[in-house]
Amino acid sequence: MSLPGFVRAIVARGEGATRVDWAHDSAWRFMPLVRDPLGGLLLDPVDLAVNKVLVLAGRDEARDFGDILFVHERVLPLAGLCWAAAGKDPGFTPRSLLELLKRRGRYHPEDFERLQLARPFDLVESKQVWLAALGDAEAFARQRPPEEAGCLYYSVAGERFVLPEPGIPIEEQRIVPYFGTPGGVIPQVVAGDQR
Repeated sequence: MSLPGFVRAIVARGEGATRVDWAHDSAWRFMPLVRDPLGGLLLDPVDLAVNKVLVLAGRDEARDFGDILFVHERVLPLAGLCWAAAGKDPGFTPRSLLELLKRRGRYHPEDFERLQLARPFDLVESKQVWLAALGDAEAFARQRPPEEAGCLYYSVAGERFVLPEPGIPIEEQRIVPYFGTPGGVIPQVVAGDQR
């Protein structure tokens, strides 16, 4: 299959076959590409997660919904992903993305039965997680300064991206706003005055 910005190939030998997907992504991202040990370059999990928010905002697919719940629990909560996604696609604000995402999550069990999942998808539990994540993201978007929209928050102490605790200045939490760039960069925090 070949579409603008996307190519899929099936590579086969004997009985075995592997599907390979190549996608054109914008050069704008938070992190540099990651070299895959099997060959090629991949997006960093944070950039993949931010992209997935934008995908789910634009299409209503069960697999995207499942992916978002996965990254919400394992990479960065939905609140941080929506906040950052507004920087990747400046036509959005975190709250306008949330309005689109609120329209998602209306799936039926058969939508997930056709997917090849490692374990059964619990639609009732997932819906509860989704609604809570949307509520948390809405609260987060209301309490953060608008000039920081489009950034991730990097914890210097934890050396990872986090959500700041509400009501405490990020400087006191040793958290810095981190904006994406063309090509992505690795966060570097320099202590002290660099004059």
